[in-house]
Amino acid sequence: MKAKITFLLQANSKAPYGLAGMQKTLDSLEKQVESTHEVILYGDWKEAEKEATKRGHRFVSTDLSAPSKALNAAFSAADGDYLLICDTAQNAIEFKRSATLFYRTVMERHPDAVMLYSDYDLIDSGKHLERKLLEFHPGRLMDSWDMGYCLLFTRTFLNAIGFCDEKYRFHPLYDLRLKAFETQRIVHVSNRFNGVPYVVHAAAKGQDVFAYLKAGKAVALELEAICTEHLKRIHAYLAPGQNYHSVVYTEEEEKAFQVCLASVVIPVFNRPEFICSAIESVQAQTVSNIECVVVCNGGEGDPTVAQVRRYMPGGDRYQADKPAVRLIVLDMNNLGLCFNAALQTSKAKYYVQLDSDDLLFEDAVEKILAVYDQDDCIGMVIGSYQVYEKKADGSVEPVLVDGKPFIVTHDEWTEENGRNNLLRINGAGAPRSIKIKVLKEVGWFGMNDSPYCRNYGEDYELVNKVAERYRIGRVWDPIYKVVRHAGGTDHQIDQVTIDVNDNAKDHMRLEALKRRQAINLNE
Repeated sequence: MKAKITFLLQANSKAPYGLAGMQKTLDSLEKQVESTHEVILYGDWKEAEKEATKRGHRFVSTDLSAPSKALNAAFSAADGDYLLICDTAQNAIEFKRSATLFYRTVMERHPDAVMLYSDYDLIDSGKHLERKLLEFHPGRLMDSWDMGYCLLFTRTFLNAIGFCDEKYRFHPLYDLRLKAFETQRIVHVSNRFNGVPYVVHAAAKGQDVFAYLKAGKAVALELEAICTEHLKRIHAYLAPGQNYHSVVYTEEEEKAFQVCLASVVIPVFNRPEFICSAIESVQAQTVSNIECVVVCNGGEGDPTVAQVRRYMPGGDRYQADKPAVRLIVLDMNNLGLCFNAALQTSKAKYYVQLDSDDLLFEDAVEKILAVYDQDDCIGMVIGSYQVYEKKADGSVEPVLVDGKPFIVTHDEWTEENGRNNLLRINGAGAPRSIKIKVLKEVGWFGMNDSPYCRNYGEDYELVNKVAERYRIGRVWDPIYKVVRHAGGTDHQIDQVTIDVNDNAKDHMRLEALKRRQAINLNE
């Protein structure tokens, strides 16, 4: 007897595609070449209930504002050996006629698998786009990782974990996914051409780099709790204070640091229009015994070089009573190389980050140093930032949200659990500062020598490594100005770049899991 598949379709009364979209989904399921399946709609959509009843499908009336309970109600009504959860809340899905045969046969080939996801096609404003998904590995911890709109689970697996944990009010699928990941018996079916089981009629998701900050406090806390429980189950969780070490300096070292306490490092490539403002924000600091190190990786021909030399002895903007400006010129566009070249030649105690198109508030370094003074176990300090925008006339003005300055504090970071939650999210904040002795201990900045890394994520890898051995201190006041502009690299990112970036950071998460498991094994 062939295994049976249950297609679970969410019937959301607020679905923007209307009844015609749901009819298209149902039509595609009624034209399957193999009929070893059933269709169950669940939700609060009365029109869809009438349509389902008319067609002979079952409908489970349930409150979609409680998604865990809603899914459990649908699971309880299902008879299938495999349950295919279809995200039809906002998007109509059209299945290929061979979909049922496809799902059943793949699972027969992988009898130990507990979960299946596949590539899919996207119809966006008349354009047919192929969405090729990333391969699974345990480092894929972000709740936003795209696994498609249809996830198949075995009933045996769902029975074993007790279906959805109803204490989770917003994202039960994230919990189900991570529990499936723990088995490492995940199947991904990729597509070369015209080989996907379904097509989604929707606009492409794209990426908002601030999306995880806008999710809402209750949602963010639940996602953190789900991920934290997962880390505990796989022995990669670090308890508060676990494995912290002190950073110790000799009297001679401390005396030498009085000459130069911090190196503010600015890597730059062909940004002569920004670099002067960045340098001047360093020279305006309330702490004067610091240096500004500009590393230009465009070679001597980069026009940025001439602008930097204006602030050095002999230049028209040189001021002896201001923090010194040091210039390093490289001819390779490798961010890690820039940072390492600056800091391996630094005599300072601390490194402070500054991107070439951003600015420091005047008291940034002062507030960072005050946090370091609180505890010798603090190896890194991360600040908060305010978002600005560069206008066409060259002026820089604050970005307002609901009439208020857009300030990002990353308060999802907590003293108790920040380093665990870091594995779920894509960033920890800015600016970042680190004790240079700690930086040397953890192996300096990555230099695109981590798989998939292309001048991306070297700071994320570093924060994870430091957090495993030292406290991360925080400055909750905004001390950094992130300046948006047309040439910026942090917004308007295409899907190919999103996937490359996700691959890079997910591999770093994978390595972090291994290190944390080793820490727990050795304690």
